[in-house]
Amino acid sequence: MPRLSPDARHTVRVTVNGRALEGEAEPRMLLTDFLRHKLGLTGTHVGCEHGVCGACTIQIDGAPARACLTLAVQADGADIRTVEGLAPEPGRLSILQEAFRRHHALQCGFCTAGILMSLNWYLARTPDPSEVELREFLSGHICRCTGYVPIVAAALDAAQRLRETGEQR
Repeated sequence: MPRLSPDARHTVRVTVNGRALEGEAEPRMLLTDFLRHKLGLTGTHVGCEHGVCGACTIQIDGAPARACLTLAVQADGADIRTVEGLAPEPGRLSILQEAFRRHHALQCGFCTAGILMSLNWYLARTPDPSEVELREFLSGHICRCTGYVPIVAAALDAAQRLRETGEQR
């Protein structure tokens, strides 16, 4: 990466949920702030700002990443997927989102976007996870409301439905 002037704004071009977007960012601007304030995508939440809670998890070039630990300029040219891109079409929830609704796997909803993004990635690679595997995987996320029981139930339900339908994750 070339050296950037700390006082200058830089154009950051990204593909977000299949759409080519761009915005101006200072070199120290976090990707969470860029997504929320420059691109208007407010589904990605900022929790701890230290990469611990997982609320800001998105997918960058197909892999889960903490947007609060990534500078916007580092994402220049990247393919980003946020929670806004999980639904297959407007007005329709994904299988995973529908399972969360069905199992009441969210309460305040603050952690939900990050958990959904991580589980979306995980279930695409682990189509038949056990409860133990899911709990271990979810240990990178903090949820103060649900106690994780409905989240794990929703993930197991979604995994089964994804296997049955063969639908894309």
